[in-house]
Order: sequence, then C-alpha cells, then structure tokens
Amino acid sequence: MTFEFAAPTRIVFGDGEASRLGALAREFGRRAFVVTGTRPGRFGALFDSLQNADVFTATFTVAGEPTVDTARAGTEAARAARSDCVIAIGGGAAIDAGKAIAALLANPGDPLDYLEVIGKGRPLAHAPVPFIAVPTTAGTGAEATRNAVLGSPEHRVKVSMRSALMLPRIALVDPLLTHSCPMDVTAASGLDAITQLLEAFVSCRANPMTDAFCREGLARGARALPRVLDDGHDAEARHAMAFAALLGGLALANAGLGAVHGFAGPIGGMYPGAPHGALCARLLPFVMRANIAALNARRPGTESLARYGEIARIITNDPNAQPADGVAWAARIAERAGIPGLATHGITSDHLPEIVDKARRASSMKGNPLVLEDGELLHLLREAL
Repeated sequence: MTFEFAAPTRIVFGDGEASRLGALAREFGRRAFVVTGTRPGRFGALFDSLQNADVFTATFTVAGEPTVDTARAGTEAARAARSDCVIAIGGGAAIDAGKAIAALLANPGDPLDYLEVIGKGRPLAHAPVPFIAVPTTAGTGAEATRNAVLGSPEHRVKVSMRSALMLPRIALVDPLLTHSCPMDVTAASGLDAITQLLEAFVSCRANPMTDAFCREGLARGARALPRVLDDGHDAEARHAMAFAALLGGLALANAGLGAVHGFAGPIGGMYPGAPHGALCARLLPFVMRANIAALNARRPGTESLARYGEIARIITNDPNAQPADGVAWAARIAERAGIPGLATHGITSDHLPEIVDKARRASSMKGNPLVLEDGELLHLLREAL
C-alpha cells in the first residue's frame, strides 16, 4: 500500500475559535489582505480580532464565484497594500479567490500561466504568502484543498490553479460562523459536502486515509443535514456539518472527485449564474444511478460497486440498504432542499453535447470509478434537466 496525503499545515476547529483570528494572523505579519463576500460587515468581530492584535487590514470583496480577472484585481490590490498574508472569510468563492491571490503574490506572471486546461499549467516556483482560510459555509471544504477554482467567461469554463503549496497555512473552522448562512445556501452547500465525500469514497484514487474521512463525514453529514434543513439554528447539526465539510475537503484534496464535479465545473463556466452547490445536488442522484448501472454492466462484483452499497447503508442508516437506496436518499434530500432541475439555469437539450465535451476534459472526471460513455453522460444530463 502506497499513497500520499496532503493537508493544511494547521487546522483549528471548534465553536468560538474564530476569536483567535487576530492572534493567528499576527504570527505571519502585521498587514493582512482580507478577502470576503459582498457583506464584510457581517464579520465585524473577526475584523475586531485582527485590529486588537495590531494587524492592519485591506479588504477585497468578491461578488459571486471568482474569475481570472478577480484573481488579477485582487493580486494587484494586495501588492498595493504591501500585504504579508492573505485571509479569506466566506464560502468557497472567497476562499478560492484568496488562495489564488496568495499564490500570485509570491509568483510572477498572470493567472493563465498557472491555470489548468485553458492556461499553461506551470507549477508554482515559490510558496504562496501565508494564507488563512475561515469558512462561513459548510460545503466546499475549500479550507482544506490544494486548488483554487476560477471562472473564465472568455472560455466559458471554470478551471483550477493547483499545487500542494496552495494548501492553507491555517484552516480556522468555527461552526458558529455558519449559523447566519441563508437557508438556500446552507442546503446547496450541505449537499455539495455530501457529494464530495461520496465522490471521494468511490474515486479510483481513494486510499485508506481518505476512506476513513469519507465514512466519518458521510455518517455525520447524512444525519445532520436534514436537521439543519428543518432548523437552521440547530447548533449541534451545524457543528456536524462544518466538520463533515472539512473532512470532505481533506478527502477530495487527496482522492479527487468524479462525474458530478466533472459536470459542475463546465456547467458553472457556461452558465455563471448557476450555483455550484445546487448543480452538484441536482446531478448527484443521476450520476450515482449511471455509475451503478455501468458498474453492474461492465464491472460486476468490483469494489467500486460494493462501495455504493456501503454508502447506501451509511447515509440511510439501514444495514440492509442496497446501492439503489442510496440513490433514492440523494434524490429525496435534494427535493427536500428545493434543488431545481438544470433547465432552471437556462440549460437545454441542445447544450448537452457541448457540456459532455467539456466535462471530458475536466480534472474531476478523472476520479470517476469508471469511464462513462458519451451516451451514458448525455442520458443522465437529460434526466437532470
């Protein structure tokens, strides 16, 4: 057995731990570049913590999911502020933007020099400036991953800057910060977390360490998410979801993902208004069904197929559950969360061949437990419309 495992240098997790942000940032310098969503006022206590630690801040807001131009503008602003560390406070969009800015501050050139697929894909020559991720949603697990997803409207795709050097120096995960997350974002983010744990568990690159994280994360997330959907103030369930999302980030950073995210990236690039978490939630049951059918047809009796049975038993809490029961659970929870069909985002049948073509080149597709044929991919997309 041989594998590698990469993770943030330091993980700080727990209710109220965000109050330590100033002291943690002070270890890296006195000029922090803070990347947030469009309402940074929500995080006044965190800015107070930085001020009390004598850390000067320059703030950069990210509206929507970050693009190549976002990374360029943020890097220019951080250089002008003479920042010696980058802090991202927010969901996956803010954290991905922060990761990219921290990397570009320490490396010459343009984001396209380092981006996959549409860029030159060059490795980073230097470690990013110190980066602290403070998630305020329980979903992407971006606080524990080694890539930053950026959209390119020009190319109509979303692609990654990727390097083990981009792992945060500190992942500061305080579940209390997720309590104010709107319910629609909570639902989509939570289903994204479940999707990432599930895809990493069946990935062809899974290893015993990621398996352990996925089993624990799926068990906690599957129990907690329905409770959060019923009551957004359920502190115990919010805590469990934040931990599940962290475990999902750790798992996907080392095992990769699958066809759900293989589709979600290109679709998000082609239809910028489509929320990533909602796309993943909608696609999940259809991808699960397609993978299970393909495994039954082409690889019966394999471990990958057995893993879908184990997933079903974990998420349904039924020791007799079969793979199809896991698919049904994923469909029910998405419906309960009010996740719409793909057509809601403007996608039509005419667009599906282009989506399949772009998904084929997506890095996430490489982790799928087997290669799905174009006909299978088109069929599941039609079902998800």
